[in-house]
Amino acid sequence: MDGDHVPVHPGPDMRHRAAVAAGVIQGLSAAEIANLPAVVDVVTAGRALGVGRTTAYRLAREGQFPCRVIRIGRALLVPTTELLALLGLDQPTRVEPEQE
Repeated sequence: MDGDHVPVHPGPDMRHRAAVAAGVIQGLSAAEIANLPAVVDVVTAGRALGVGRTTAYRLAREGQFPCRVIRIGRALLVPTTELLALLGLDQPTRVEPEQE
């Protein structure tokens, strides 16, 4: 047995990249971003930022989500204008999804 071999345990960043590569976490297309309503749930906002459901909820719970989160009852909502500003996008006009 090789004494220099150290097992590598994937950390959160490696697991996130693997989940994205496997299609478990899917970002939003330009058409989807352009057609967002005035507010979106924290999971959709997380998708736009490339983070998964668990991370989005954890960040919101800890007050660390990168834009304002509004609690209405049990719902956690993010204003789309703030999400777009964080992404460096202006308020887009509606875009029709691409037809296959």
